[in-house]
Amino acid sequence: MKKYPIYNIQRFNCNSVNSDLYINTFKNHLIDHSFVEEPHRHNSYVLVFFTKGSGTHEIDFDVFAIQPGSMFFLQPGQMHHWNLSDDVEGFVIFYSQEMYNLYFGQKTIADYPFYSSVDNKPEMVFEVSELKAILPYFESLIIETQSNQLLKQDKIMNLLDIIHIEIARKYSETHLHEAHSYNVKIKNFEVLLEQNFKTEKSPFFYASQLNITLKHLNRICNEMLQKTTTEVITARIILEAKRMLMDKKFTVNEVATELGFDDYSYFTRLFKKYAGMTPTDFRISKK
Repeated sequence: MKKYPIYNIQRFNCNSVNSDLYINTFKNHLIDHSFVEEPHRHNSYVLVFFTKGSGTHEIDFDVFAIQPGSMFFLQPGQMHHWNLSDDVEGFVIFYSQEMYNLYFGQKTIADYPFYSSVDNKPEMVFEVSELKAILPYFESLIIETQSNQLLKQDKIMNLLDIIHIEIARKYSETHLHEAHSYNVKIKNFEVLLEQNFKTEKSPFFYASQLNITLKHLNRICNEMLQKTTTEVITARIILEAKRMLMDKKFTVNEVATELGFDDYSYFTRLFKKYAGMTPTDFRISKK
């Protein structure tokens, strides 16, 4: 039974004094770490920017086409892999939440809307005109990483933050609801859901924890995510079930138990309703 690995930054950055940050061109990254083309996860944030080539990138069972200007931002724990053309080029950055939050103090990585578990959109495509604006920051990151200049770490962190700002500006243009007054509630719901989805399935629980009525929480979810509260909760459960089934270290019954389902048959029916196949069939399809 194949188990899909979770890689830490040190796996890629063994020669660096900073074990919480890894920056490389994509071409050099693949030369040194060819194993990353197999399905895997990271325990860090991942930012990938393609400037040349083509292929596909599968992130948590959604498949995205790769083209020049494709950018992907992954949160810790997301499963992904890619199929790439031989001429692919770009940049890859891994970094820990702790390092980022400690450096900037008042600002955290979670403040950026494109890192969201509930409404995650891990892909963005920059047009040719937009590439000219953001590409120099990535190029400067590579130059700075390879140098030994005064205040090297400070420049790297600030370049990384500028890149995040550029992504956030484009993201906000595409997803206007991020500026909506409901955004704070959605963010708080996201945090609660990540902490409790294995044990708490009831929408009433989350509404009460947010000190709002279930009707109001449903209104927020419908307007922001075009889903009911129940659908948001269930989608998170099914995603985790798929991740666990891919790892293949648990039986289907153990997956159900780990996710808080005492009734195995109910879990199977729920999974089939949302995934279009049974957990066993899903596992077979991913062999």
